[in-house]
Amino acid sequence: MRTLVKGGRIVNEGRVLDGSIVIEDGDIIDITSEQPEASFDEVIDASGCYVLPGIIDDHVHFREPGLTAKADIDSESKAAAAGGVTSYFDMPNTVPQTTTPEALDEKFRLAAQKSHVNYSFFYGATNDNVDTFAQLNVCRIPGIKLFMGSSTGNMLVDRRESLERIFSTVKLPLMVHCEATDIINRNMAEAKRLYGDDPSVSHHCEIRSEEACYTSTALAVSLARQYGTRLHVAHLTTARELELFGQDANITAEAVVGHLWFTCQDHEWLGAKIKVNPAIKTEADRTALRQALTDGRIAVVGTDHAPHLWEQKQGGCATAASGMPMLQFSLVTMLELVDAGVLTLERLVQLMCHEPARLFGVERRGFLRRGYRADLVIVRPHQPWTVTKDVILSKCGWSPMEGHEYQWRVERTLCNGQTVYADGHVNTDIIGEEISFNHAT
Repeated sequence: MRTLVKGGRIVNEGRVLDGSIVIEDGDIIDITSEQPEASFDEVIDASGCYVLPGIIDDHVHFREPGLTAKADIDSESKAAAAGGVTSYFDMPNTVPQTTTPEALDEKFRLAAQKSHVNYSFFYGATNDNVDTFAQLNVCRIPGIKLFMGSSTGNMLVDRRESLERIFSTVKLPLMVHCEATDIINRNMAEAKRLYGDDPSVSHHCEIRSEEACYTSTALAVSLARQYGTRLHVAHLTTARELELFGQDANITAEAVVGHLWFTCQDHEWLGAKIKVNPAIKTEADRTALRQALTDGRIAVVGTDHAPHLWEQKQGGCATAASGMPMLQFSLVTMLELVDAGVLTLERLVQLMCHEPARLFGVERRGFLRRGYRADLVIVRPHQPWTVTKDVILSKCGWSPMEGHEYQWRVERTLCNGQTVYADGHVNTDIIGEEISFNHAT
């Protein structure tokens, strides 16, 4: 099968090239500014569009197994395809938790049957499972996920001796959710005293405060420096935390789209739709996060895509579930930040494609290069459209972006050389591939 993608503006490795991409049997075999003369089984005209590497989202919660009323691998990988996301790393707080080799194997088995884009899964750390790390096939997973703060799934690890054992033992990238639970609990008790048993979500960023985030992140960075751990801190939310990053290539940080788009003031009209952990913070924090996209302190942009049923999102700080679906709209949201001058298109590709591949050792993905798998997304500018319920593919059926008018449109997504999304439709006959890793690179 030979495919030609022609006429687009190719954005890759800091350059924009007017040219064509030649694909054969799922691999990129040529990238050229010349017009290829060979015959092709399929010709895709990308005129007027930009051609990017497929997005690699390092942080999603697809909820399968055990929580599939909210989401599942089939539904969320469809949303990924529609958003230009060709590869994802899923988190371990499912039911059962992905904290045994057997549970990890079961996730791979499910994805091999159901995932319409490429997939892998983080293995979860607990207070007691460090001995199982040695049993893992490191070529199959991006790393270990550690919750140093209470979040969905009750996987909290906060014993100092357990943390030191994890940081000193793990040889893979360690991705950490950082919030100090004792500070959160103290803040929640005070909020309940002042505002009642279920404080309004407008107080969420006071409860899951800057202090809670910074205290935990500073501890994680200190432990990583002490033990030489390859640390990746998930979903940074505060300007103060950013002070801890940018000096050590072995210690990196992720920002997620929701924290780059919203501020805590948006709770006034969006309510619990944007209630997430760690909480969305102030406009000043958002400004700092946006600035850090271009100065090296933020290495990767993901989504922390975390669907919940609509009824589970009702209530205040104590009762409404934390998490929101953003996967389908992550790329087009970041493209709006490009239009706003927050970052360049080339830097967007660095943050959402190249760096996830480099930091986690993804093999043959994340770049448009000869010999790499043909994962790419074609996006068209100046194509206004509005998010309505009927376009939402996440199983939960809602989005905080409902009613928003975008100026960019995902025209087509190719995964391993095959069109998995085009013209508003997902080709459900396509099944993605298991991602391979080389953690030595």
